[in-house]
Amino acid sequence: MVQRELSASTRARAGKPVRTCIGCRQKGLAADLLRVVARERESGGFVLTPDPKRRLPGRGAWLHRDPRCLSEAGRRRAFGRALRVSGSLDSSELDQWVDGAEISTSVTRTP
Repeated sequence: MVQRELSASTRARAGKPVRTCIGCRQKGLAADLLRVVARERESGGFVLTPDPKRRLPGRGAWLHRDPRCLSEAGRRRAFGRALRVSGSLDSSELDQWVDGAEISTSVTRTP
């Protein structure tokens, strides 16, 4: 069996799940990214729902809690591909959640 030497960053993450942000396409620890699922509306279409506890059923996509990553994912139409859904995607709930997360992190960083 061939043994490969692991880089320092890989060794530090060993045993922890790594995911890719669909906005910026950077890899990061799952604990640092927000899971997003598409929930079907009764009226048709889908709602992008944040899943911070990672417990909602269905396929998930991963996103940094950064408005830039959210807008980049929307611009690239990455949600539909990552979640494998077609039709209209309502991102208003996700927009509010990311904006709220950005405000709370900027408040806690202020000395």
